[in-house]
Amino acid sequence: MKKYAQNLTEKIISEHLVRGRMEVGTEIFLRVDSTLVHDMSGTLAYIGFEAMGIDKIQVPAAVTFQDHNLVAMDHRSLDDHRFVASAARRYGSMLSKAGNGICHSVYYSRIGRPGTVLAGADSHSATAGALGMLGVGLGGLDVSAIMGGEPMELKMPAVIGVEVKGKLKPGVSAKDAALWLLKQLSVKGGVGKVLEYFGEGVENLSVPQRATIANMGAEMGATSSVFPADEAVRRFLKAQGREEHFRELAADPGAVYGMRLTLDLSRIVPSVAVPPMPDQVKSVREAGPVKVDQVYIGSCTNGSYYDLARAARVLRGRRVHPDVNLLVSPSNRQVYQMLLEDGSIGQLVRAGARIMECGCGPCIGLGQAPPTGGVSVRTSNRNFKGRCGTTDASVYLAGPAVAAAAAVTGYLCPPDEVISLEELAGIGEPEVYFVDDAMIALPAGPETRDHVEVVRGPSIRPIPLGTPQNGEIRARVVKKLGDNVSTDEIAPTGPEYGALRSNVPEAAKTAFIRSDPGFYGRALEYGSSVILAGENYGQGSSREHAALLPAYLGVRAVIARSFARIHRTNLINFGVLPLVFAEGSGPELAEEGQELVIQKKICAGETSDSWYTITAGATGKTFEAVASLTEREREIYAAGGLLSFIKGKY
Repeated sequence: MKKYAQNLTEKIISEHLVRGRMEVGTEIFLRVDSTLVHDMSGTLAYIGFEAMGIDKIQVPAAVTFQDHNLVAMDHRSLDDHRFVASAARRYGSMLSKAGNGICHSVYYSRIGRPGTVLAGADSHSATAGALGMLGVGLGGLDVSAIMGGEPMELKMPAVIGVEVKGKLKPGVSAKDAALWLLKQLSVKGGVGKVLEYFGEGVENLSVPQRATIANMGAEMGATSSVFPADEAVRRFLKAQGREEHFRELAADPGAVYGMRLTLDLSRIVPSVAVPPMPDQVKSVREAGPVKVDQVYIGSCTNGSYYDLARAARVLRGRRVHPDVNLLVSPSNRQVYQMLLEDGSIGQLVRAGARIMECGCGPCIGLGQAPPTGGVSVRTSNRNFKGRCGTTDASVYLAGPAVAAAAAVTGYLCPPDEVISLEELAGIGEPEVYFVDDAMIALPAGPETRDHVEVVRGPSIRPIPLGTPQNGEIRARVVKKLGDNVSTDEIAPTGPEYGALRSNVPEAAKTAFIRSDPGFYGRALEYGSSVILAGENYGQGSSREHAALLPAYLGVRAVIARSFARIHRTNLINFGVLPLVFAEGSGPELAEEGQELVIQKKICAGETSDSWYTITAGATGKTFEAVASLTEREREIYAAGGLLSFIKGKY
């Protein structure tokens, strides 16, 4: 019997709590209802799962997606597809085939259920929170352990209550609301927190609009984002032909939040995130009439029927500016089919748009990069330098109406420069969605699974095992970095890089290659090395290669002012010690090439905060840093990483 009024996050966590106390910052373990991996995170996840020697995935609903690397430049990306498809069939996962759509969109539309917990090997797994469930992004190896029956380990998050008021004006999108929140919280303001939405204004947001806002919570560093499961969720599930999955869920009256914000939808204006960070937000009018070379409308953030129908309305009867290349990508095949049937695709094509397949593609730099020095307006979620595939391009993040207006005029402008906003007011969600799950293969039965061979092409290589970590670390500083380093900078995407993910020795050559081509050679020369960084190191994608590749090259520790949540865990999972500078210290205390001696301080008893003394080379200067590891994290690090820990356990 609960003793106090719970918010919705606490309700879901309490229903799934295996062990631990629901006190902010303490270690908790949750039972997981479903897992999500895709063709880029799933290779390592399935290799890790196989290492456990378990015959069948242990979670009720596992889903594998082929949606990220659809650019078959050669055999390697298709080898990855074949590997994850055969592993899904062998071990008992659903498989959403290439062309069916982006994992997050397909998941909340066809699979997710209110009140459940999703562990996804992708940072935007929080998109599922639009249904009133808890979606948490993790690294692939963490998900493989959960597929093997382990609970999900988290630090109990603080919950930010976001009270939603009012209603969006015509021409203003949910993306604009998400950008407003990003401006308030910054790219690191949500670390260790869940964003929970409540209030009378929530009913004015459809499920796809909520999905946009929940999706963008990842750009604030949030553990997850949660909306109530209310009448809008019931209508959406009914339109999807699965109303029986609905369960009404909301915070208790008088629920307490660690922090509260107010999001007044009626006061939001068309906005953009200017390069190079998602939290650098301005109104479109303030950002000015920037000349545009490319426009991309789609992604898991803004590829819904509602989003693309609005873009089509802006473009109806108009032509794309001669200097602009317009790309449009529906988020899933269901959306694509409906846009074909209602004529929206025809409107887009007649305007001069290029219709891309239902996949991640341009969002993650896998195809359709902007030209050298080009300007791209995108409805996706990240505009980090180089993420789009062109290092010196400038990417502006915006909603579909703003992006479509830019495609018509050739410059960044509010949509009312192109269209009467009242024309957009009547576009809403369909009462019935087109449903065809033919491209989702259900898990095979036990008789079939036993005869399935997991297919490994020549690009599929084992994950190198880490060695046990004990005693002091002697290592040279291989790289110094500033604040907000993204995983895109550490382990870049792109057709030439993404295809290497399953071959760690080759992929390691690409670490930091865009910003520092000499990193690979220095790391090999040093043998044992350390990276120094500022705030929010490892922000962005859950891409565990950003931890694995440096670890393979001998990086023993990363000392930063703070870490993004998923990347910090990924470092531990590959035997790299994440250390936080003591107050007043920072990366300026040592130089590249200098040797550091990292020694754990002797203390009375083991606590979660383990202090280390770092001595800098011949100068003898010292500073301190702390590793706040849970008991399980200490065991994983000591074993040399999660895979070594799993092998020892099973």
